[in-house]
Amino acid sequence: MKKFSFPDNLKFLKNMKFSQRRFLFAVTGIATVILIIFFGITPLFEAKREAEEEITMKRSALLKYEQYLRNRKTIEEELGRTVKLYEEAQQKLLSGDTPQLGAANLQEIVKRLSEKNGIGIRSFRMLEPKEMNIYVRIPLHIDLNPVNSMLNLGQFMYDIEHHEKELMISEMDFLVFNPRMPNSIQGSLVISGLMNKTKTKEKGRQG
Repeated sequence: MKKFSFPDNLKFLKNMKFSQRRFLFAVTGIATVILIIFFGITPLFEAKREAEEEITMKRSALLKYEQYLRNRKTIEEELGRTVKLYEEAQQKLLSGDTPQLGAANLQEIVKRLSEKNGIGIRSFRMLEPKEMNIYVRIPLHIDLNPVNSMLNLGQFMYDIEHHEKELMISEMDFLVFNPRMPNSIQGSLVISGLMNKTKTKEKGRQG
């Protein structure tokens, strides 16, 4: 039988005791295992952890999107109601881009209501506009001709307060000429309407 001989590069093993060689092989094996764990298994676990985090984030985003889809109809309905309320509020405001145009619109409304109820108006006079939060209040002073019908006067004031525009009677001053004839009345009213303050400011900057 041919006798085994160590290669030249491993002849140092021949001179080592068995226990030393076994210790060297053990150290080499442990180092190999550590390298396998460090370069093979550890990156694998790291990649798995990153993948799980990404999956969790995507699942969370998907759940939020599904919730949005479920609530989409409710959100759209709420938005529609908000837009409708805004449009209705805008329709209650006087038209025009300046207080003067708003006062002209208010004067035209009051004139139509007075003609409808047989109330004569002697004069119109625009008072100083007043800012109110997001609105501008446009006051209009009117002097009435003598009124012979309390019913007509009451209906005229009712129509003003219940007009489709947001109108209000802020002041009134009446004089009864003859207490024995209370149907003969003369006086004045201050009637106010609202305008959008944003529009009046934008018009002022443009001017």
